[in-house]
Amino acid sequence: MTAQVVLVHGIRTSATMWRAQVAHLQDRGIPVTALDLPGHGTRMAETFTLDGAFATIDDAVRDAAERGPVLLVGHSMGGLLSTAYVGREERPPVSAFIAASCTAIPRGFGLAVYRALALGFDRLPGRGQRITDWVLDRTLPVETRPDFGAGGYAYDAQDVALASLSVLDLLAAIRRIDVPTWFVNGQYDQLRVNERLFAKLAPEAELIVVPRTSHLVTAMRPRVFNAVIDLALATLANTGSRDAT
Repeated sequence: MTAQVVLVHGIRTSATMWRAQVAHLQDRGIPVTALDLPGHGTRMAETFTLDGAFATIDDAVRDAAERGPVLLVGHSMGGLLSTAYVGREERPPVSAFIAASCTAIPRGFGLAVYRALALGFDRLPGRGQRITDWVLDRTLPVETRPDFGAGGYAYDAQDVALASLSVLDLLAAIRRIDVPTWFVNGQYDQLRVNERLFAKLAPEAELIVVPRTSHLVTAMRPRVFNAVIDLALATLANTGSRDAT
């Protein structure tokens, strides 16, 4: 059976953030689904809820699993949600997992500061879009520059989504993950803060830190990230070959 890839985007952005990865996988003939979470992208008019987000991920994974082993890939908020999902007590049909830019525990003082900064940014003229554009123009390559905002920015869902993450028990979830896993961070990613703890709790996982790269590792270094996906797919294929014998 052919491996299937499911991609879960980060906060404020949408499925379009994965364009470089979708194109790469399609060129390889690998089936891929890039979903939109509630309140984001094509579902901007919906209200973000954890239940809705998990249902969206679960529906996409179970649909893909009917056709082959699933590689689940999540970035930032999508990575946090996917970590909680893969580490459920009742194991979902995920065969391998890439968690990008999400090795932080979204609780307490750190989350409060993050929310305060996001709310302050949101109160700027134009909701701070000019600053966002300025940063993206200077950090992302031309080939991926339009992708983060192509599906619109989910400003209205941002604080609700951030607040909801505090109930996730990621430490328990990570301990339960028993599939090949890769934690991928940019060197300058603000969510690297707990990466050593994550790696300790999942000793079979691989931690990859991409030099000179920000939080937006999928778009800033698309070829590097695509290579990680290729590694995960090769691992899946090798595991399947061993199981068959």
